[in-house]
Amino acid sequence: MKKLEHKTVFITGGLSGIGKACAIAAAREGANIAVADMKPVDVEEAMQDILQENNKAIFIECDVSVFAQVESAIEKTVSTFGSLDVALNNAGIGGEPNKVGDMTEQAWLKVIGVNLNGVFNCMRHELAQMAKQHNGVIVNMASILGRVGFATSSHYVAAKHGVIGLTQTAALEYATEGIRVNAICPGFIDTPLLAKGGISDHTDVKQHIIELHPMKRLGRAEEIASGFIFLACGDSSFVSGTAIEIDGGYLAL
Repeated sequence: MKKLEHKTVFITGGLSGIGKACAIAAAREGANIAVADMKPVDVEEAMQDILQENNKAIFIECDVSVFAQVESAIEKTVSTFGSLDVALNNAGIGGEPNKVGDMTEQAWLKVIGVNLNGVFNCMRHELAQMAKQHNGVIVNMASILGRVGFATSSHYVAAKHGVIGLTQTAALEYATEGIRVNAICPGFIDTPLLAKGGISDHTDVKQHIIELHPMKRLGRAEEIASGFIFLACGDSSFVSGTAIEIDGGYLAL
């Protein structure tokens, strides 16, 4: 039997990168998929890769930084599939690089709004639904930068530290209600988000990032998806409140 057969999985930021890889992996394991994301031009093409694995998949346009839009997305997921069994809060942005003392208020608030407030908005509505069901799994996409600092990325670092804190706190609060809450801390993964940050355009910068990983390579989105499936299914039934590091040894240095 497939690991997520008859389960409904809600994924934010699921049209590209890690989120899409997780959506494809979950669909392959038999799950109904609700992808919540900002609507790009190629949404149909992005969804097609997921639908090829399982035709029970829908797209919901949603800005996770807007509380009401997240509420509507969760309601549509439940009304379509009847439940919310697994949620992956993955949507995130990079933001402009700058020192703390030079960071603009706008840049700070934009990253915090999506990467931290967005996760809270999702958890707020996901937990309410899962509490009604007396079961559910939440996986938050944190980062190795939720464990350590990284120069010129204070907004991102602060947000990801906050995501781990939210994960641990919710895990404690809902431990006896049949709800597990965990996080994943990826290293630097070869995704469109990394390219958007300009790293792929600078060979020397990319090589420096690669050298920070003892394995001497960037991670692949599919490697993070494997960790997500483990946390989403019954294989991890006694795992809650943890942040699993999938980082090519980055944090071991």
